[in-house]
Amino acid sequence: MKIKITGWMLCLVLLLSLAGCQKQDSPSGKKDSTSQTTSGSQNFAENVASENEQKKPVAAISMPSQSDEKWISAAAFMNTSLTDAGFRVSVEFAEDDAQKQIRQLKKFVKQKAACLIVAPVPSADLSEPLKKAQKAKIPVISYERLATGTDAVDYYAGFDNLEAGRQIGEYIVEEKGLDKKVVSGNASAACTIEFFMGDPQDYSAKMVHQGILEILQPYLDSGRLVCKSGRIRFEDTAILYEAEDTAQKNCEALLDANYLDSHLDIACTSSDFLAYGVRTALENRDYTKGNDWPLVTGQDAQLDAVQDIKAGYQTMSVFRNTRTLAAKCAEMAIDCINGKIPTTNDQEQYKKGKKAIPSYLCSTQVVDKENYKEVLIDSGHYTKSQLQ
Repeated sequence: MKIKITGWMLCLVLLLSLAGCQKQDSPSGKKDSTSQTTSGSQNFAENVASENEQKKPVAAISMPSQSDEKWISAAAFMNTSLTDAGFRVSVEFAEDDAQKQIRQLKKFVKQKAACLIVAPVPSADLSEPLKKAQKAKIPVISYERLATGTDAVDYYAGFDNLEAGRQIGEYIVEEKGLDKKVVSGNASAACTIEFFMGDPQDYSAKMVHQGILEILQPYLDSGRLVCKSGRIRFEDTAILYEAEDTAQKNCEALLDANYLDSHLDIACTSSDFLAYGVRTALENRDYTKGNDWPLVTGQDAQLDAVQDIKAGYQTMSVFRNTRTLAAKCAEMAIDCINGKIPTTNDQEQYKKGKKAIPSYLCSTQVVDKENYKEVLIDSGHYTKSQLQ
């Protein structure tokens, strides 16, 4: 039997069809409405979170390079500490390019950073960007290396470099028994020494040299120590960028000119990088590990240096705990951003003109074959497997 479709029946079919479509698209009109509301709320929350993130103060960090692990780890540690404190962090590496670091700092100032932390490239004249920061009332913390050529630095976070130098000098005195030596009428009883100091543009390197000579100068004056090259002043012994290959060449030249018929007893270097170069030079001039090998100093307790200490190529290094320093610097930055005066422990060592830079100086520690496990492994600085 055929059914006649009337106008009103056609309308009814169309309405039912539309209702079915709505039911298929959304089993419940109510559920569809909730879905739309949830999506809208989520987008709104994300937008608010993004806006709140953008409103957070920015701590800007400029490190000299990624060629040295200490700069990478310090930046990472400070990034974590400052982020946990509720700030945004912007980190840049200058890759030892002075002009690049200047551009980075100018950018941070333009972006209205709440605080600047800068470990200067040694050759960088940062006076212009740091003056801009000072004018913008952005606190500046110089990290490990003090920015030179400007007084637009509010705080310095570093190591006690004078004390580090004294520790190197005292180690030499003790290990070589200089207080017991009698050299009057017996020049052969004296110990020979040559100096290999840090970057001439690094204020910290000058402080280390000053500390070394505070201890060793009396022994040089008395003849218990003899520097046959006569190169003792910082200006004569400083090595640009602490370059390992330059240290090697300088050491080979000194040995050729002054020690063909005698023996070098002490290679006083102020950095592990310099010690590596000295080691190569000594090997190239037929020094052998053992009784013939000079006392070789260093600084930073780098992994390779500790391996050399274990093997007998390097005698000691001054351990500078960069984790401790990075933590202290982050604390200082947090105080600066929060409008507080950071805690400092030195007002004398670091001055720019008549201005003393309030500083927090972390202590250093001598590491040698006798105590490296206790100082570096037990503390967690290195793992046992790293030093095997």
